[in-house]
Amino acid sequence: MKKWLIPLIIIGVLVFAIGSWVAGVYNTAVDNDENVTKVWANVESSYQRRNDLIGNLVKTVQGAADFERGTLTDVIEARSKATQVQIDPTNLTPEKLAEFQQAQAEVSSALSRLLVTVERYPELKANQNFLELQSQLEGTENRINVARDRFNESVNIYNKHIRIFPNNLVAGMLGFQTKSPFEAAEGAEQAPDVDFDFN
Repeated sequence: MKKWLIPLIIIGVLVFAIGSWVAGVYNTAVDNDENVTKVWANVESSYQRRNDLIGNLVKTVQGAADFERGTLTDVIEARSKATQVQIDPTNLTPEKLAEFQQAQAEVSSALSRLLVTVERYPELKANQNFLELQSQLEGTENRINVARDRFNESVNIYNKHIRIFPNNLVAGMLGFQTKSPFEAAEGAEQAPDVDFDFN
């Protein structure tokens, strides 16, 4: 074997090894990024289910002739605002997520006030449609929580992959940036103050 071939073979092996490593980092980052996008779609789907149920709930409650219109208006307006906040899953910035969370928190708050107000209306509490919708909303809230947890888990996997050394060298050059997870809404650490005094 000629002596000049040995350095060429070594260089070829090194180029192949480095190329394989870069391709592996890139492909895993793309796979994790696509998973974040898919899981985000599941979060949005869960919130959409809640918005759909709210429409049916409002129609059912509107049937109670003397029900407080302001409470219904708050729910309808919060739902309308929440459906207007759209997030591009390829651009999950902390600001966009905060805006989305704020809109969804307003829906949750208005919905909570509606459900507390219903306590004053025995005919609604006995209405089978209302009870079924209330049960479906509770299940949907659980789905939303699970979807958000899965989203945060997928963001964590993606972020760790692109931030660990030496992956961060390749990921940065290839334009991969960290994504923001869901964070608790401001004041979520405090239990809500619910007043059941209807006198």
